[in-house]
Amino acid sequence: MSAGLEIQLIAILVAGACSILGVFLVLKSMAMVSDAITHTILLGIVLAFFIVHDLNSPLLIIGAGIVGVLTVYLVELLNSTRLLKEDSAIGIVFPLLFSMAVILISKYTKNVHLDVDSVLLGELAFAPFNRIEIFGFSVAKSLVSIFIIFIVNFLFITIFFKELKISTFDKALAVTLGMQPVLVHYILMSLVSVTAVTSFGAVGSILVVAFMIGPPITAYLLTNKLKEMIALSLLIGAVASVIGYNMAILFDVSIAGSIALIIGVLFIVVLILSPKSGLISTIKRKRNQKLEFSVKILLIHIANHMNTPQETDECGVDTLEYHLRWEKMFLNKVLKKAMDKKLIYIENRIFKLSDKGKEYLI
Repeated sequence: MSAGLEIQLIAILVAGACSILGVFLVLKSMAMVSDAITHTILLGIVLAFFIVHDLNSPLLIIGAGIVGVLTVYLVELLNSTRLLKEDSAIGIVFPLLFSMAVILISKYTKNVHLDVDSVLLGELAFAPFNRIEIFGFSVAKSLVSIFIIFIVNFLFITIFFKELKISTFDKALAVTLGMQPVLVHYILMSLVSVTAVTSFGAVGSILVVAFMIGPPITAYLLTNKLKEMIALSLLIGAVASVIGYNMAILFDVSIAGSIALIIGVLFIVVLILSPKSGLISTIKRKRNQKLEFSVKILLIHIANHMNTPQETDECGVDTLEYHLRWEKMFLNKVLKKAMDKKLIYIENRIFKLSDKGKEYLI
């Protein structure tokens, strides 16, 4: 397997492992919590290292997971006091735990290859150089570890899909049905932590956050269905990985940076063009709503003056513009829409309601 293919596979697997969890973070309005977790878990790694004195020990991942859960717990604890909003709570917990890790590293690990850069800043281009033998085949170590994490995350989402779905949208209902939404929530946060620390060495913290939030929030703009959102997140992450890698090779720039850029570009494109909630469709929808509302105002105006002495003046073809005080171009649009829908007609140069128009107002 070529190094280029391994790099792309690693990126795709990281994208899948992160985005499949990120869907629920986005739906729970916890997007920024993921950024906090991806940094505060450094404290768990440092504390675990002090115990085992081995940078390759799996206990480092366990320590990271514990601190990740602690981060979420502290944020929710501060938020529950109603004295702080979630973003403010994150602003307190994130720097506190992260700075503790930085201080411990700078004070007690001067002679060990453990620093902020080595933990948080991975480089995809170097991932194929760290290899292991499996059944006689040499593969990138990151590829194996990320594949395992992806499978674990996928199984978790598959097995607990119903619980995740209900607790995400209606926590009270989940409790009523005898589910354990709090337990499921903290398992999810633990997996976020483990996924983050496993991915750091390969892609770095920035790309982990980009994968965890970018594809899910882009998919959210495209669909209202949870399963489709998960599938689209996986697809968007994979597409961004492949395009970003090839762009990086073409322009000789950072692979992680290129992938993160493509994720951002895809989001912006979807934000503008999405038929569900894109900017263009939103503008069109608001214009149509305004037009529909104006049609109704027009019908009410005509109905109020039908068969009255003022009808000729109030509803006349030549005088309607004056009484409604609308711009002529806009009035013509409203009249055209109303006539196309056969809600009004002209009789003796007076606008009148059709039977359909009368029914429309009922």
